[in-house]
Amino acid sequence: MNVPRPLGVTRLGLLLGLFFMGSAVPAQARLLRAGDVDTLPAGPATARLAYGSDSLQFGDLRLPDGPGPFPVAVVIHGGCWVTRFASLRNSTALADALRRAGIATWNIEYRRADSPGGGWPNTFLDASAATEHLRVLATQYPLDLSRVISIGHSAGGHLALWLAGRARIPAGSPLALGDPLPLRGAVALAGIADLADFRTYQQNSCGNVVDGLMGGDPMQVPDRYAAGSPVALFPLGVPQVQVVGTLDRVMPARAREAHAAAARASGDAVTLEVIEGAGHHELMSPRTAAWPRIEAAVRRLLAMP
Repeated sequence: MNVPRPLGVTRLGLLLGLFFMGSAVPAQARLLRAGDVDTLPAGPATARLAYGSDSLQFGDLRLPDGPGPFPVAVVIHGGCWVTRFASLRNSTALADALRRAGIATWNIEYRRADSPGGGWPNTFLDASAATEHLRVLATQYPLDLSRVISIGHSAGGHLALWLAGRARIPAGSPLALGDPLPLRGAVALAGIADLADFRTYQQNSCGNVVDGLMGGDPMQVPDRYAAGSPVALFPLGVPQVQVVGTLDRVMPARAREAHAAAARASGDAVTLEVIEGAGHHELMSPRTAAWPRIEAAVRRLLAMP
């Protein structure tokens, strides 16, 4: 009679190990991409409104239910300051989620470096003009202009931080504004705080975009970097929150730590929120683990319960 030979200990252990490994350790989920965020559902805007005459100078205003007046978040999409990576659609789900949390949102579009008339100084001036347009909107809609923050992703995070520091722009700069609308704070979602430093790692994601935005490098146009880079405007004088995922391939840990260190050294209050397992675009989805911490940060800055 042929008796089956027992499996060797090594072979049996290998098979059991493979079985349990396969059942206990799921495959790593793919990180979100910008296109994934563009497809997230969102309710319609209360109104799409122009803040200037260019076709890209507009924003979507979303109002929560109720009589108001409502605190406001100026929402700014990213995309490396160029048109091919993102548009206002990329920040729509986030803007709508904040609306559901009781915050009016002004989700702005703006001319990018490769748009006709975009780049220095008009990309900055568009973000500024859109924010100042809240003064006009508040005459028509129930907005509380004493409680306004900016929130932006990546390149939009750069603009969100920059908006908070406009009062410190050197006189004589084309970006200087006499009486900018004051903000309660700024939330940067993997946002760029230092344009000159970003030039050293921009190839990881955007390519050579900063010189195109600024019209030169820091040696060629130092006055532009002094007026347009948030770190050059520290202290901003308002709290900042920087939110970054541990799997973010765009912003290295060194950059987020440098932002926090520079802000604190200037006397600014800054909170660094590091989201375990999140990539770059997870920060824009209200469906990810990052969202509760982002919403909580916004509510803190707006002094909401």
